[in-house]
Amino acid sequence: MNTDKIYAEQLANEYASKDTSKIIALRKLDARAKLPAAVFTYTGGIIAALVFGTGMCLAMGQIGSGTTGSFVLGIIIGIVGMIGMGLNYPIYKRILENGKKKYAFEIMELAKEISEK
Repeated sequence: MNTDKIYAEQLANEYASKDTSKIIALRKLDARAKLPAAVFTYTGGIIAALVFGTGMCLAMGQIGSGTTGSFVLGIIIGIVGMIGMGLNYPIYKRILENGKKKYAFEIMELAKEISEK
């Protein structure tokens, strides 16, 4: 492996003029495709974890009256939170896939323009 050649190419790329507007547009399109999935994942994950934690607190008697009814309600709420956490990733993948499909053509065309120069 010729490290001198790799270093020279890397240095030349650093000083070469770039059409940054197209690169910036490509990054923005990529971010626009991925943003809805990320927002949903963080929001849904936080809410599901809070629901799960509330259920655990009810079941352990930290909040509520500490009765059997409170325990059962805590178990049910905890299971709902676990289901929410379990479904978070498959839903994220589906939203991300739809976002990528929506912007795929524009991203591919812009990437071709950039790579052909």
